Amino acid sequence: MWSTSKRVKVSGKLKLTRHNFFVSSQHNTYMLDLKKIKAPISKEMKLFEDKFQNSLSTKISLLDKVLHYLIKRKGKQIRPMFVFLCAKMFEKFDEKTYRAASMIELLHTATLVHDDIVDDANMRRGYFSVNAIWKNKIAVLVGDFLLSKGLLLAVNNEEFDLLKIMSNAVKQMSEGELLQIEKSRILDITEEVYFDIIRKKTATLIGACCACGANSVGEDKNTIDKMYLFGETVGMAFQIKDDLFDYTESKLIGKPTGIDIRERKMTLPLIYTLNNADKKTRSFIIDVIKNHNKNENKISRLINLVKVSGGVKYAEKRMNEFHSKSIELIANFKDNEAKSSLLSLLNFVISRKK
Repeated sequence: MWSTSKRVKVSGKLKLTRHNFFVSSQHNTYMLDLKKIKAPISKEMKLFEDKFQNSLSTKISLLDKVLHYLIKRKGKQIRPMFVFLCAKMFEKFDEKTYRAASMIELLHTATLVHDDIVDDANMRRGYFSVNAIWKNKIAVLVGDFLLSKGLLLAVNNEEFDLLKIMSNAVKQMSEGELLQIEKSRILDITEEVYFDIIRKKTATLIGACCACGANSVGEDKNTIDKMYLFGETVGMAFQIKDDLFDYTESKLIGKPTGIDIRERKMTLPLIYTLNNADKKTRSFIIDVIKNHNKNENKISRLINLVKVSGGVKYAEKRMNEFHSKSIELIANFKDNEAKSSLLSLLNFVISRKK
């Protein structure tokens, strides 16, 4: 596994180098789990990757260079997996399913590029982010290009039902980002507001994946709506798991421990701790987040405080509740290999190591 990257100057140009480090048994298990989950859709995923890469061809050399960089550093592709598994659960498959998965992956990639600008992040998946290498102006335009490609994919094929699902996801995700920025400025985030933020920011896209999967094989509106709710519920568990990584020590995590605190993001473990703390402890927490969010010692103390106060355990409890609810939502659908893999993917979401 390649992990950390750094930039070095070679003849006045920035060049990426990579450093190999020990691959733990946890990571091997992690990759085997994903491979097993992908088994019922392995052929479709391979064909999807080819179609997705072909859809990003451009004659603009700078854009082509950035897109090639993004393709080479692709993530786990969990979202296309949700599209394909949800479609196959209904024992159907269509060319429209590939377009649905491509739309989702284009939207997701666009949001990651834009998120790194919003968060002023220099790293993504262990490599330098687009904005770190090509600066914000180019990163914004690349994100816009990816988003427009996704929308045009639906328009050009007159699949306005998919376009509606996608457009709603874009709207919700933008609202979620803005709501988080607004609340982080004044640290006024209740548990209810937190759930609203992660529903919009993260869960709505996984909901869109599952709805698009069902839609692409001609399922009725009630089924599509149910699959959206299923995906949204999975997405809630997914984001809580992501937030828990801030309090986990592991080389497999793609972000440093405490990064959410540094970015003044109020996550569920922290909100629980704040809501159940005495006046003195509350003052300490708020002071660290507002004034000392770059101080390693104080961040470490705050992380430990969240752990001992039960914040991590509470977040895990809520995550498991969303996980159980998502299983219930598809319980009545016919059992088959795709459904079995979909359930395994749910377990992967809450047990993954990064």
